[in-house]
Amino acid sequence: MQPTRKIIHIDMDAFYASIEQRDHPELRGKPVVVGGDPQRRGVVATCSYEARKYGIHSAMSAQKAYQRCPHAIFIRPRFDIYHAVSNQIMQIFRSYTELVEPLSLDEAYLDVTNNRQGIASATVVARAIKQQIYAETHLTASAGVSFNKFIAKLASDYRKPDGLTVVPPEHAIEFLEQTPIDKFFGVGKVTAARLHEMEIETGADLKRLTEPELQRLLHKQGSILYHYVRGEDERPVQPTRIRKSVGKETTLVDDISDPERVIQIMRQMAEQVERRLRELDLYGKTVVLKLRWNNFQLMTRRITVPHALQDADTMVALLTPIVYEQFSREPRRVRLVGVTVSHLLSSHAAAQAPYIVPLTLWDETAWLA
Repeated sequence: MQPTRKIIHIDMDAFYASIEQRDHPELRGKPVVVGGDPQRRGVVATCSYEARKYGIHSAMSAQKAYQRCPHAIFIRPRFDIYHAVSNQIMQIFRSYTELVEPLSLDEAYLDVTNNRQGIASATVVARAIKQQIYAETHLTASAGVSFNKFIAKLASDYRKPDGLTVVPPEHAIEFLEQTPIDKFFGVGKVTAARLHEMEIETGADLKRLTEPELQRLLHKQGSILYHYVRGEDERPVQPTRIRKSVGKETTLVDDISDPERVIQIMRQMAEQVERRLRELDLYGKTVVLKLRWNNFQLMTRRITVPHALQDADTMVALLTPIVYEQFSREPRRVRLVGVTVSHLLSSHAAAQAPYIVPLTLWDETAWLA
């Protein structure tokens, strides 16, 4: 029998906004929104807890955030500062274990089953890491401790900000059964709405469905959720992951037939991709548009360019003609919009003299069951 793993998920609290409030004392206690200009098209990267009281959240349009809180203070991201602080935090993580899997600048999984400090209790390790982060950066973090990645991530979100939640194996089922289904990884707004229609509100409700039923309802994600809600997640903490692409997509609550509205949503996806690329300090040479029609036909179109890109404006400029071209063929309704950047390069590699590749523009069309 394998020993029980000790997994910690650590997530910094309102990372970008907290750094801005740390560096600018006059912002403390005020609603701070880090992201795009509300007078132009842009999205919220993150916001302070004071801003969240007004219903502002990441990925919301900056314009909508302004409508909800006109006196909020909008700040453009300082990614160079965020990268520096993130490196500082990751060094703290690695002083405890070599098994660190960063998910973004502000969160990571740690496997501390066998840690460098020889500390038997994962809870003690998590508390020590939180204390060290605050001592060195004056920022707070929330931690979840459990025996697998799925539960540890749920736990880290349980008592934000500055929280520490421990879910041992003997309490896992109770914890999962009482967790709202909206909190489960992979359950977005559309999936949650479908489950709510079936009176599935919590993990306990989800467990009533068999695996085949969940597969029919949610395809591959249904099978994953079937195991997650039973506390089954064998994914290891992976210190090195080769990232092949960065993408963002959204399934729409209502199908839309207006190409201008599709382009607006596409821009929101592109801006989130840009933010993620900046976080990872990556560029890409291929941009992919993904549209799923209301008949479940999936269309993808790729454009490969000679010079690596990172900004949303370029992505939108490249992809907008494709949207118009698709809608010019016949009236269509869209239920999913996605933007992905692939053929990734580090900022150093992107700065070198680029090799020239021919412009490619082509379709992939597939039918989904």
